[in-house]
Parts: sequence; C-alpha cells; structure tokens
Amino acid sequence: MNRDTVEMSPFEQGGTLKGFLLSGRWPESTKEWAQLLVLAVRVASLPGLLPTSTVFGAREDHPETSIPDVVGLLFAAGTVLGDQALTPGVFASEQPPALLMLHPPSETTPSLPECNGAASGCLLLPGLPHLGLEHRATWAEAEADGTVTSLVTRIGVDPNAHPDTAVLAMLLAA
Repeated sequence: MNRDTVEMSPFEQGGTLKGFLLSGRWPESTKEWAQLLVLAVRVASLPGLLPTSTVFGAREDHPETSIPDVVGLLFAAGTVLGDQALTPGVFASEQPPALLMLHPPSETTPSLPECNGAASGCLLLPGLPHLGLEHRATWAEAEADGTVTSLVTRIGVDPNAHPDTAVLAMLLAA
C-alpha cells in the first residue's frame, strides 16, 4: 500500500451496500473527494446493491479488518425516505467531514438517454461560512462499466440551491 494514495474498498451485508473503507490517507482536496464520489457512484450502479437513495457519512474509525492502513470509513447512515429515513439534524452533534448521497439506477434519471442503468450521487463537504470556509459539493453520474456521464464540482455552494445538497445540509443542521 502506498501512503500517498487514497484507496477505497466497498463492503456489503446481505447483498446491500453498507459503506466504504478508506485506506492510505484521507482525501486532501475537493478533486480527490470528487474522484472518490465517482468510484462510489460506479459501485452504486451495480444492480441490486443499493436499494434506494442512501446517505453515507465519513467517520475517522479504524474497524478491525485485514485491509492495511485503514484511516476511516464512509458508513451507510440511513435512507432519504422510508422506514430507515434519517431525521433533520442527525449529524448536528458530531458533524462528519463529508456526506455522500448515492442514488441507485432505479432512482436516477440519466443525463443521456443511452445511459440507462447509470447511478448518481452528491458529495457535500461542509464549510464554516462564518469563518470564511465555503461549502464544497460534487455531483456525479456513472455507469458500472466505468463510464462517467456527468461530473460537476463547485466551491461556494449554497446548499439550498440543489435538492441533494439541501437534504444533506438539513441532516447537518441543528
């Protein structure tokens, strides 16, 4: 393992995506987080692995695993709708450094008609606007074969300007 790289390993339970182990080091830039989101969206595009739109939170946790140099994980915190839906402010007391929302192909309207089966996702890196640290966000759409059909990254994001970032910001709000 090269400590200069960020590596990500998905894990599942009962055929459902439960999260991603991060090893090597944490992403250090918006670009690296965007690359991580693209990989997560590609995993989410695998048939049946993600049953509904799910929110994942970053956590500096070191679970016992055979994967070397684990620095943390992105864990499936809950869904956007349904029985396991997260409530507003659920991350307010312990704000994660990043939140992801992944949408399976069944809940993604692809940007290109020939990309039926694409999944999508949003990453929010919460800032501290009152200290001059802006919110950053990335949106991605990809297919399981690796084709990235859309990738947009923004700094200085108004979380209320996009439905995905609005939901993620609501989960962070006290």
